Amino acid sequence: MGQSTCSLFLRGCLLFSVGVFFALVLNLLQVQRKVTLFNPDVLDSLFSSAWWVPPSCGTAAAIIGLLYPFFDHKLGEPHKYKREWSSVMRCIAVFVGINHASAKIDFANNMQLSLTLAALSIGLWWLFDRSRSGFGLGVGIAVLATFVTQLLVYNGVYRYTEPDFLYVRSWLPCIFFSGGVTMGNIGRQLAMVSKGLTL
Repeated sequence: MGQSTCSLFLRGCLLFSVGVFFALVLNLLQVQRKVTLFNPDVLDSLFSSAWWVPPSCGTAAAIIGLLYPFFDHKLGEPHKYKREWSSVMRCIAVFVGINHASAKIDFANNMQLSLTLAALSIGLWWLFDRSRSGFGLGVGIAVLATFVTQLLVYNGVYRYTEPDFLYVRSWLPCIFFSGGVTMGNIGRQLAMVSKGLTL
């Protein structure tokens, strides 16, 4: 295994672990607030939890975290804005805050909540990314992840209380967008560390 392949594998494993951790923590918030309800058959299948959620999120986190630096390189737009771990940690804190807001804060209606979370998500991108590739990947991730979630809910794997955007909540794309930007920043920082070690 070459050094670059080994580095890619290690970064993928780290990103997978971070994605699993986020899935466990953030899903707990949603389930506690009864925003997300899992089918009892699914819950009873393995240790009374939806076992497939953390590995799915971990895999998505690894793919996203590896795609961001790949596209930066391919498009010839190296990401130079706020490239330090303290910025990445602040980005993670804002992402967790956006998730917390979606589960805990009561708004007058879903439209108000969705618009607030959309503004916060774009603000997260503006504060910690500002690249065209980052914005484009974030939007693509939001669209694809929302579509997959719609399919899962439609097939009865789990459901949302008070869905207002077909089968899910209208603020869900904002969460996916901000999650994509956050994982992308982690992936970029890991790639930069990895590049520094191989020089």
